[in-house]
Amino acid sequence: MRRRHFMALAAGSAVTVPGHASATAAMDPPLEETTIDALQLALRERRISAVQLVRRYADRVASIDRAGPQLRSVIELNPDAEAIAEALDREAAADHWRGPLHGVPVLVKDNIATADAMQTSAGSLALVGAKAPRDAFVVQRLRAAGAVLLGKTNLSEWANIRGAHSVSGWSARGGQTRNPYALDRSPSGSSSGSGAAVAANLCAAGIGTETDGSITSPASVNALVGIKPTVGLVSRDGIVPISFSQDTAGPMCRTVRDAALLLAAIAGPDARDAATRAQVGRIDLAALMRPGPASLQGVRLGIADNLAGDHRGVAAAFATAQAALKELGAELVAAPIPHTERYAQSELEVLLFELRHSMAAYLKEFAPNLPHRGLADLIAYNRAHADEELALFGQELFEQAEAKGPLTQPAYRQALLLGRRYARTHGIDAVLRKHRLQALIAPTGGPAWLIDPINGDAYGASATSPPAVAGYPHVTVPMGQVGGLPVGLSFIGTAWSDARLLQLAHAYEQATKHRAPPGYRERST
Repeated sequence: MRRRHFMALAAGSAVTVPGHASATAAMDPPLEETTIDALQLALRERRISAVQLVRRYADRVASIDRAGPQLRSVIELNPDAEAIAEALDREAAADHWRGPLHGVPVLVKDNIATADAMQTSAGSLALVGAKAPRDAFVVQRLRAAGAVLLGKTNLSEWANIRGAHSVSGWSARGGQTRNPYALDRSPSGSSSGSGAAVAANLCAAGIGTETDGSITSPASVNALVGIKPTVGLVSRDGIVPISFSQDTAGPMCRTVRDAALLLAAIAGPDARDAATRAQVGRIDLAALMRPGPASLQGVRLGIADNLAGDHRGVAAAFATAQAALKELGAELVAAPIPHTERYAQSELEVLLFELRHSMAAYLKEFAPNLPHRGLADLIAYNRAHADEELALFGQELFEQAEAKGPLTQPAYRQALLLGRRYARTHGIDAVLRKHRLQALIAPTGGPAWLIDPINGDAYGASATSPPAVAGYPHVTVPMGQVGGLPVGLSFIGTAWSDARLLQLAHAYEQATKHRAPPGYRERST
């Protein structure tokens, strides 16, 4: 009976649960704002089973995502989730625990391949029915760590690389994801569903992916901790690609500690991703799970105020954040990141060249049963299904990418060199070295903008591009709210400083406690 109940949820039918917070919130342990550690303790003390956790989260999805506020953040529930949980419960009964994620339900973005009953579509109808021959490396790591794959999350279709004037959180397959803090506001993207679902407590934790801002921006507007790791810390294997220079998966969680645990679980060398070899000897995975200390005494942080923009409310929140950091003993110095304008255009050039090359390779391996073999086929599919796929915006970026040549072309090589030179050597690394800094800080971005299917997204100032182009780590943590809408504080560092950034973010988080659950307001004003 319960199996049929879960299968009905996976198919999208609603189960009525009183109130947006769900009737299950009063149970032990409560799911509202819980942590991985709290869930793990409850599992080990036999106060709940992994199967019961799966069912309770599925009930929340039914009452909040399918009905109620209708966030549309979960594109699909995993029909095998209960079976996975049952197997993990049997291991627990034999006193075999895989680690802190054992039995913990996690949602992953729908551009990360799973060789199971779920789709891997990047939100596009073109990839519905693709049969992935194996799990992405990140998914393999999650399964090995004992996480339960609860389902997949909606996203900005093709991770926002298809067309100009795109609408974050919209995909032809999943519809429009809404921001749980104000339903008329954007969840940002492209990891829109992961951000909204984790913020709404529809899972214990979530996985997003980022090329430039796709983890950190939705984390910021959903009052989450988001980590864009150093490129090469987490394998890109099995992830629908944009750019192998900038793509990475990363955690989206409600606390720094949860994000650290999740990052440690998915990080590691992968023989299929050459970039991950660089982490060997440079990062201690165990250190990622210890996000202390609680003190910032004597830590030198640079204020990258040229990334802050001119939003008055954000500026006030950033000033309050700086005061909190000083109170914790940090030394703050003005340290704008130079030369950001030098790679603004070259970044897009790199993405378009690499998209054309990488998409063909992905389709060949992870969608072998479909007729699509490259961007040209996807472009043709969208034209043939324009009423569904191109109703809100076009595919100009796909078309520009398809017109690019091979990666041997001088235009690509020059753009790649320019970006790395000015984002790394003459950018982040130069300013860190000049001022003897451990990290840079800036507002992650502004509050969420209105969802606008006519004009598309209205992004404001953002701190995402310098670390994205450099391939360097970027951690965002809740900084407060502006008009009831969350904004985040960014910690940016050099390559392989991920553990250090987590320590800094954890100290700030513990001192300020800005994370607040959403209220599901119909409108922001």
